[in-house]
Amino acid sequence: MKILPQTSLGTLGLYIGGLLTLMGFIAYAVDNATLNLIGFFYGAPILLGGLALKAAELKPVGLSQPTTPAVLKLREEKATSIQNQVRQDVMRYRYGQRAHLDESLERLDLSPTDEERPVLTGLREIEIDGSYALVLEFESPLINFKTWQQKREKMEKFFGPGIRVELMQPDEDRVEVALIATLSETAKT
Repeated sequence: MKILPQTSLGTLGLYIGGLLTLMGFIAYAVDNATLNLIGFFYGAPILLGGLALKAAELKPVGLSQPTTPAVLKLREEKATSIQNQVRQDVMRYRYGQRAHLDESLERLDLSPTDEERPVLTGLREIEIDGSYALVLEFESPLINFKTWQQKREKMEKFFGPGIRVELMQPDEDRVEVALIATLSETAKT
């Protein structure tokens, strides 16, 4: 089941639909009515569905650095359900969304327009002061760091109990949001 979130349904639809449609054309040419119908009645709609999914596809965000075994153990012991949910949501294909965490950014007043919305470019899992931390790496050229700092308390409330938020600015256009577990809640995956 782990492989499914890493599979693009749009690409899968294009391959299967393309194959069935091609099979339908070949069957039509050799006068095989059964395969002809399968190709046209199933292949063409699957192909079109694959095209539609591909057009609305949002690719998963990857880890910017590998997670160490010690941090994996810390995740199992101390990660909150919200941290796990955020990590799983951004690391799989999404459909019909403009950007990862777009609704969350809107609720935090960090996305006034589509053009100004910060873009999640990566994430990493680290240990901070003996606690599990999920660091979200944003490209944010149009929202300054001071605005992010003003929203820190709101972020802590938004991401729920047991989370402390630390903000870092590695360079002028990037902001990193560290979601740090403060309770030893059992991880829920």
